[in-house]
Formats: sequence, C-alpha cells, structure tokens
Amino acid sequence: MAMQIFFYRFQPRLIPGLAVLAMLALFIHLGLWQDGKAGQVEAQRALYKARSEHPPIQIGTDRVVPETLVYAQGAVRGEYEAEKQFYVDNQVEGGRPGVHVITPLRIDGGDTRILVNRGWLAWEDRRAPPRFKSPDGTVELTGIIVAPGKQKYLLMPERQEAWPELWSSLDIERYAKATAHPVQPVILQLTSAGSDDGLLRNWPQPEDKVSMHKGYALQWFGMAMALVGFYFVASFRKMKR
Repeated sequence: MAMQIFFYRFQPRLIPGLAVLAMLALFIHLGLWQDGKAGQVEAQRALYKARSEHPPIQIGTDRVVPETLVYAQGAVRGEYEAEKQFYVDNQVEGGRPGVHVITPLRIDGGDTRILVNRGWLAWEDRRAPPRFKSPDGTVELTGIIVAPGKQKYLLMPERQEAWPELWSSLDIERYAKATAHPVQPVILQLTSAGSDDGLLRNWPQPEDKVSMHKGYALQWFGMAMALVGFYFVASFRKMKR
C-alpha cells in the first residue's frame, strides 16, 4: 500500500506494523480494564450507600448468602465464646500498632456461630500477647455485615494452638476448620457496643477510586492514539526526485 502526499510516500512495513498492532491491542485492553474497575468501584459505593440506609437485618441460625447482605446493617443475639477469641495482627490506627479483636458468637436458637469484629485494640508491647475481656451472658449486637476477601494470605504455620491466638489475617475457612459448629460466611463489624470498652471502631467505607481508574483509562487510550499517530507519521518516506 502506498499513498503519496507532495514529495512523501506512505510506505508501511510489515514487522513494525504487526508490533504496533500488538501494542495497540494491549493499550486498549488496559484502558478497558481500568474503565471496568471504575465501574465496579462506583457500583460498590452505590451498594454501600443503599444498604447502609436500611434497618438492621436479623441474622439467625440459617446460613446467609454473603452477596445479598454485604454492607447491610445486621443484628444478632447470642453469647460470646470468650475462650475462642483471637486477634488479627498488623492493624494500624493513627500510626499505632494494634490488633482487631475477633470473638465468635453463638447465635440464639442453635449451634451456629458468627465471627464478630469488635474493633481495634492497641498492642505496642509485643513481648506479651494481646488480651481483652469479653462480657458474659446474652448480648444483642448490631453492626456492618462484610465478607472477607477471597485472596489467600500467608498465614502463620499450621499447628495446634491454644485459644486465644494471633492470626495474620481474618480467615473464616480457617476458623470453620477449628470448630465443629456451623459458621456464618460473613463478619459482623460491631457498631453497637459502648465506648467504655476501650476499642476503636473505625470502619472505612469503600474507597472512592472512580476518578483514579478513569484517569488511568484515559492515559492508556491516549497512549494508543499517540502510538497510531507516531506509526502513521513514521511510515511516510521522502521520495527521490
């Protein structure tokens, strides 16, 4: 294919052309991927806002479907199992190291448990394990229903440990293997307890990264357009008179 403009002829070459097509496909794919991520974040934030405005949903012994409850307000009644309480490490608040206190709750009316994230506890002296006392008797709790991510993290070595123990991440499957009782597949981030327990409950909303992802998408699409323009200009060659 040859096209002449004044004293220049458009003479594209095969191998550079194939390389440009491959890079162009990659840039467009990355742009569409970032644009899709922006849509996911936008939908996630809209879901959080919509569900957080509804009254609390009562959680019983019947197994719930996480996708239908995530970000909703939840209510549950039962008794804490203080002897099986554990702590999630590497939680930082205000630059201070600490842990999240996770206490199983036996739901009234059966043997089903639900893990309750009761909040952040400062833990600066790592020579001694963290300790936190749980109330006895029946409690009525409300909080935010969340589902832990499916990404696998590096956990502490598997071994027979006494409760409470220190975990590197909150893993429902790991807890379910350690108990003989049914476990709800969601976490309740506590919001109802009084402020006198000394725990900090700073539950963040889904981050607003829509503009960031859209900006990245525009960058990839812009690079695709620049690549096409550069190839078009570089393919013109001056004709000999």
